[in-house]
Amino acid sequence: MILYDPAGTVSMEPFGIRIPIRDSRATRTFAALAAEAHLGPLVHHWHHKTIGEQIDRKDLLRVHTADYVARLYSDGLEAELLSTFELIDDQGRYHRYAPDQADKPLFELFEGIVHKVAGSVQCARLALNHGFCFYFSGGMHHAYQDHGSGFCLVNDVLIAARKVQAEGLVRKVWIIDADAHKGDGTAAIAQGDATITTLSIHMASGWPLDGPLLLTDGRPNPVFTPSDIDIPIASGEEFRYLARLEQGLRQLDRSGRPQLAIVLAGADPYELDELPSSAGLRLSLPQMLARDQLIYTFLRDRNIPAAFLMAGGYGDHVWQVYAQFLSWALKRIH
Repeated sequence: MILYDPAGTVSMEPFGIRIPIRDSRATRTFAALAAEAHLGPLVHHWHHKTIGEQIDRKDLLRVHTADYVARLYSDGLEAELLSTFELIDDQGRYHRYAPDQADKPLFELFEGIVHKVAGSVQCARLALNHGFCFYFSGGMHHAYQDHGSGFCLVNDVLIAARKVQAEGLVRKVWIIDADAHKGDGTAAIAQGDATITTLSIHMASGWPLDGPLLLTDGRPNPVFTPSDIDIPIASGEEFRYLARLEQGLRQLDRSGRPQLAIVLAGADPYELDELPSSAGLRLSLPQMLARDQLIYTFLRDRNIPAAFLMAGGYGDHVWQVYAQFLSWALKRIH
C-alpha cells in the first residue's frame, strides 16, 4: 500500500525556500511504478490517494510542550519557521531564502506540515490494517519537544506512534531510522519511554553531531541523546553498512516484539543525494535497495506491521531509491 496524494507538494520553492526538496521524489517514483507492466494495471489496489486524517493541538501535545505548541498557533509561528528551516544566518541575513520570490506567505507552510503529520498517522493506520504502507512524505525526526530543528517543525514520527497508542491500537512501537542523519529529536523525546524503542543508523560525524557537547547555558546538548540502538557509520565505512544494520536489527529484536514499526527510509544516504550535509554517507543504488529489503524482510518475517516514511531525500535523483524498493515490495504483495 502506498499513501500518496498527487495534489500535494513537498517542494519548498513556493515559499521562497531554496532547499533541494523536489516534488520529483514523489511524482517520478509514482510514475515509474504506474508505468510497470505488472503494477500499472493494479494501481487501484496499491495506491491510497486520500489523506483524511485530522490533526489537532491535542495530538501535538502528546509529543511537544504546551509553550511550543502555543507558539506554533500564534504570531510566533514565523520565527519558529525561520529558525527550523535555517533561513537566517548568524549575521541576520537571509540564507537559502528569497521571500520576494515566494508565491505563498511563509506562515502557510504550517498547514502543509500539519497535513504531513496527518499522513504519517494515516500511514500507521494503513500499516496496521494491511501489514505495509509507504507514505510519500513524513519523517521529521529532528524536531524536539520545545523547538524545531533541521527542517523539522514537529515530530510526526512520535505524534503518529503516540496517537495510535493513545487509541489503544498498539502498545509498543519500534522506530527504525535509516536517514543519513541521526534521529536526534526522536531519541531525545522518546528517552525513558519503555513503549518506544529507537534505532538510528546514520553518519558518524557531521550535522547534527558537529555541535558542542554543552549548550551555552551549560546543559548537555540534546543532539547527543542516545537512541536505544545507535549505529554510526564513518565516511569510508559504507561497505560495513549492511552488516552493521543487520546486527542492530537483531539487537532490536531482543527488545520485545512491537505491534507496529515506523521506518524512516530516507534516501539521503544515496551517493547522488544533493544535500551537502548528507555527504558523510555515500551508499550506491544497489546498497540502498539492499538496506530497504533488509528492513522490510526483517519486519515481514516477524509479522510486524510496517509504516515506511520518505524522510530525507534531496535533489533530482533520489526518486530512484524509492522506486526500486517499492517496485520490489509491491510485487511481493500483489
